[in-house]
Amino acid sequence: MAHDEPSSAKLRLLRAVDPDRDHIRGVRSDEAVVVVAYEDFLCPYCRRLRPVFRRLRGALGDRLVYVFRHFPNERAHPGAELAARASEAAARQGRFFEMQDRLFAREPPIGEADLVEDARAIGLDVERFARDLEGDGVRARVEQDLADGRRNGVTGTPTLFVDGVRYDGAWDFHSMLEALERPVAARVNRSARVFASLPTSAGLVLLVTAVLALVCANTAIAPLYDRIMSANVAVGPIGSQLSLTVRDWFSEGLLAVFFLLVGLEIRREMTTGALADWRAAILPILAALGGVVAPALIYLAFNRGPAFRGWAIPTATDIAFTLGLLAVLGDRIPVGLRAFVAALAVVDDILSVLTLAIFYPRSFAPSFTFAVLGASLMLIAFNRARVYAAWPYVVVSLVLWASLHALGVHAALAGVLLAMCLPTRPAPRAGPLLAQAATALASLDDAEAQARREGRDDARLEQEPVWEWAARNLSAASARLASPAERIERAVAPWSAYVILPAFAFSATGVSLRADFSSQDAGRIFAGIAVGLVVGKPLGILLASGVAIARRLAIPPEGVTLRHFVGAACLCGIGDTVALLMADRALSPADAPVAKLAVLAGSGIAGILGTLVLQRRTVPRTPAP
Repeated sequence: MAHDEPSSAKLRLLRAVDPDRDHIRGVRSDEAVVVVAYEDFLCPYCRRLRPVFRRLRGALGDRLVYVFRHFPNERAHPGAELAARASEAAARQGRFFEMQDRLFAREPPIGEADLVEDARAIGLDVERFARDLEGDGVRARVEQDLADGRRNGVTGTPTLFVDGVRYDGAWDFHSMLEALERPVAARVNRSARVFASLPTSAGLVLLVTAVLALVCANTAIAPLYDRIMSANVAVGPIGSQLSLTVRDWFSEGLLAVFFLLVGLEIRREMTTGALADWRAAILPILAALGGVVAPALIYLAFNRGPAFRGWAIPTATDIAFTLGLLAVLGDRIPVGLRAFVAALAVVDDILSVLTLAIFYPRSFAPSFTFAVLGASLMLIAFNRARVYAAWPYVVVSLVLWASLHALGVHAALAGVLLAMCLPTRPAPRAGPLLAQAATALASLDDAEAQARREGRDDARLEQEPVWEWAARNLSAASARLASPAERIERAVAPWSAYVILPAFAFSATGVSLRADFSSQDAGRIFAGIAVGLVVGKPLGILLASGVAIARRLAIPPEGVTLRHFVGAACLCGIGDTVALLMADRALSPADAPVAKLAVLAGSGIAGILGTLVLQRRTVPRTPAP
């Protein structure tokens, strides 16, 4: 997780192309595709990309606009900064691209005498060129491009942006031509990447689907919506342990994948991030406890008699919607705050599950405890044995999920348990991987050159043994850069954000807004739940956190202010599906709809308050809440 710019922001070009400043080859038009290249004149890979760009210009003609920006790596390529300044000195006489072509054509090292020779060859005023080469203006121009590149997440050259979105595809001619020609598939892929690069995109999709569910549940299509969500889908015979409604599959099945990602994020933060200090890690645990006790007490202050059984309804926080709203707020949210809220919400969910099992049991089957423990121990054993293959974890996780469900516990928690057991690997040394990849590519390059000398078709190389050998080695080197946990997180994250969470939101928030307030307890139930969520949740979280920090039992995450704490505590008042389930189990059929409506109302108010508190930007500091 990035601590400076959100990783999604680095997919987008932060500084737009400026015709008065940037070096542009080609004429911009509605039909043209714009490629911004951060390059280094002495970088061998930038030089190898030059023939590809020449072929692309020949194929696309006026539809290709090329924009050059400097990113000299003086440490790796001594003299790169001097070459960049030389091109800018030439630009002051209107000869940037002529000098660029000369610099890329020269073999390094390139000295000042070589630069003067090139300046004379392209018709520059050599004395003016020499003065500009050492001038502050030229140095500042190169440094500005370098700073822009770093802010944009550029770490090496060449780094390309196509129509404002970072290009992470292959650099060969046919791969780039496919991306630049904009066939339907490429346009769809680019549009998806542009939308996903927006820091608010996932949260917005979640909120839109939640509103859509409310519309479906309160209009003429409500019967159809209820039939779909209540339809029974079974793995095996109907009525078996794995016979669930569509709503339950989304809640316990799909949401397990989301819990896996949240668990991986918490684990990473506990290892190297905001929760690495044990006192920072214990803070969300204590805050979650306070966030359960306070709303329960507030509810009980409003309700006596049979209605007291609903005390647990305002204690549950919806992790999906809370983190979704944090995503909507984007870079206003410090990394440490998101980690704190994610950890708090996971602890809150565990407490909610225990509350359901102990106080509102319906189908609790203690005999499945041994199956849960056995599956958990197997995952731990795989981790300890450094098992890196995916299928053992998948098989045992499915057993764990089924066992938790049969036990009567929210099976989505299997995702958290799996996240804690997925193996990581020490970061590899770059040298051996570079040698492996370079050897594979050099072998292909030699085979290609030999084919040209013999007059053979290059396409036949795919049938040669060297091709398959090189592909295996390149795949192995690439795979070693990420641990199994990281590979799973990258593969699953887009599905979680744009499929799993929206499906869950669509199934969970479709609650009827009609309720009967005629019973004598209805008003008190509504008030107890709504006030418990809006006031009790943040009050309990803030009091528990404040006492823990004051007693030096815990420390706040770095960069999190008091206002951040207050806003996050308010967002934790967003109730979830467990709260709705508790309403069904704790209250009579007449009062349960009132309780559900109170959960929606309290959650809406809590979400608005939290968003209003967090939406302003401030300079980060670290006070005690």
